[in-house]
Amino acid sequence: MAGLNSEIRSAEAAAPGRSGRGVVISDDWPGYSLDLFTYPQHYYGDLDYVLIPHGIIVDRIERLAKDIMQDIGYNDIVVLCVLKGGYKFCADLVEHIKNLSRNSEKFISMKVDFVRLKSYCNDQTLQDTQIIGGEDFVELTGKNVLIVEDIIGTGRTMRALLNHIEKYKPKMVKVASLLLKRTSQPDGYRPDYYGFEIPNLFVVGYALDYNEHFRDLNHLCVINNHGKAKYRV
Repeated sequence: MAGLNSEIRSAEAAAPGRSGRGVVISDDWPGYSLDLFTYPQHYYGDLDYVLIPHGIIVDRIERLAKDIMQDIGYNDIVVLCVLKGGYKFCADLVEHIKNLSRNSEKFISMKVDFVRLKSYCNDQTLQDTQIIGGEDFVELTGKNVLIVEDIIGTGRTMRALLNHIEKYKPKMVKVASLLLKRTSQPDGYRPDYYGFEIPNLFVVGYALDYNEHFRDLNHLCVINNHGKAKYRV
């Protein structure tokens, strides 16, 4: 796994002291051969390559938890998990924060709530973002909120959610995303914390789906055209 490890080192060296920086995966990063890993047999032939192996994802989330703890420790927070793609990232992130809280002078008391956003059909973004389950946001008034998302592209979906939440006047809002996708928009939204900045690819796995498939894939992989056609709705 030396290739991605070197990507991690170069990304950190390029942006010393940058708040919320993530691991930058370059556009020419070839990924890993699927033959090097185990993955569900029913997806054979549907994927191009492994972009980020599961073990590196877990290690990176542990560091994100540490960064969040250093920034907003000594607070009660509401973790707002964006379903469905964010559930695995959220569960692992919350568990790491809990473990740090048990062994640290700082402590974060967390309540977890959920919201669903629908912004994709097949691999195309929808014109309007649908917010499902946002009727209870009145409980966020005066609270410290950490939104946990799976992936941010143009940021249009996240901006829609943030604008909706701001109506309820929370005390603080931070956003943590596992992935930040590079797009052609120079003014795209950037979260407070993110795990990996990736090329403009459609990725699946680690609970990220393509029409509800691939959530059971542990690694983050790039879906191929055969896979898109096979599971298109």
